[in-house]
Amino acid sequence: MLNKSLIEDVLAAALTTGGDFSEVFVEDRFNNSMILQGGRLEKSVSGRDFGVGIRVFKGLQSVYAYTNDFSRDGLLKAAKTAAQAIQGTNAQETVVLPLEKEIVHNLHPTELMPNSVEKTRKLQVLRKANEIITNYDPAIAQAIIRLVDEEQNVLIANSEGKFVEDKRVHSRLALQAVASNGSDMQTGFYGPGALQGFEFIENLDLNHYAKEAARIAVTMLNADFAPSGKFPVVIDNEFGGVIFHEACGHGLEAAAVAKNNSVFANKVGQKVASDLVTYIDDGTIQNEWGSINIDDEGEKARKNVLIENGILKGYMIDKFNGRRMGEESTGSGRRESYRFAPTSRMTNTYIAPGKSSPEEIIANTEHGIYAKYMGGGSVNPATGDYNFAINEAYLVKNGKIDKPLRGATLIGNGAKTIQLIDMVGNNLGHGAGMCGASSGSIPVNVGQPMIRVSEITVGGREA
Repeated sequence: MLNKSLIEDVLAAALTTGGDFSEVFVEDRFNNSMILQGGRLEKSVSGRDFGVGIRVFKGLQSVYAYTNDFSRDGLLKAAKTAAQAIQGTNAQETVVLPLEKEIVHNLHPTELMPNSVEKTRKLQVLRKANEIITNYDPAIAQAIIRLVDEEQNVLIANSEGKFVEDKRVHSRLALQAVASNGSDMQTGFYGPGALQGFEFIENLDLNHYAKEAARIAVTMLNADFAPSGKFPVVIDNEFGGVIFHEACGHGLEAAAVAKNNSVFANKVGQKVASDLVTYIDDGTIQNEWGSINIDDEGEKARKNVLIENGILKGYMIDKFNGRRMGEESTGSGRRESYRFAPTSRMTNTYIAPGKSSPEEIIANTEHGIYAKYMGGGSVNPATGDYNFAINEAYLVKNGKIDKPLRGATLIGNGAKTIQLIDMVGNNLGHGAGMCGASSGSIPVNVGQPMIRVSEITVGGREA
């Protein structure tokens, strides 16, 4: 992508004002997006984005610059601009170690590169999904199907001699169904994705995913309004893990911990969750949506156990926040693109499976709420206070799933909620999503088996 001698010169130029570390991130990205709405192809866009990001450290100061000009003069200018932002003018003799290329072992095989597949072939998948959704029930008013894929080629080099390249290929299908009875409208959604090529899309069980999106919409159209109060809450697997991603995961990122802006700061070795909870971030799971070979600082992906049997074991750490904490990177430095400096971010974060079956969990819940599919929400990362909508909810009565409920919201505190988990299922599942933070929007997986929380405040319209 760029030759070594040029990169070494850029790294050296970034250190001319006394910086002690410099880094170059080169990205060449190909994007495709297709949207089928109402049976018609509404949008088909393809693009390519190329750029270079340059970062400089001096102690606990960090400066980042980026450019689309990859000429020698353009790159050296960007490097010197970043260097000038470093406080102090005492230039020192700096040495950029010789760049030694590292071999990246690809953990995530790809068979069909997205750009090698004709758009007509992709469109066939969208039309089939549209047909399944629209034929599911007369109440279905519309289907919106979106296919996105990308190929991202990166080169990462730094003044410590690191030189590594990687290729990331993502594919995702977003299925949305809209149901209407003339006076009300409800939606259902499913969005499977993978770090994989078009073979992932063609091998999807479209019948399952499309029907699930339609079923959610139709079920919620006829649901009663949810009650308000404090209840035991059973949260199903896969995307149910979004609560703990937001309310706990972000609090375990070094970006918050290093500044003491997290309820989990300075608590390694302490009990922070139920004995049943082991919480893991693992970027090595083959072909999962949030997986990586290397992070965006060139560190190898790894499995980080954050909480084990309720005890806090560690954090997700990037290179710069590791300096603040006196800790090494955990392979957690991620960014959306060359336009963003990396920071600590999640990959595939999940609660490890327990020993209870889903049937046992429901049967042991006399009265409560069952959250089958979670929706979006908000969280204060400094406190862990959250507010999340449930896309599909049910009343649990006498140990059985009863009537469907809509308009349910879970309100609580992440640090307290993980202490109140009293049953953990054996049906671990992952759900694909996008996570936004200071380093942009990145693919992540949230996951868990079915769990039961002994008490969460539920916001609804009924007393």
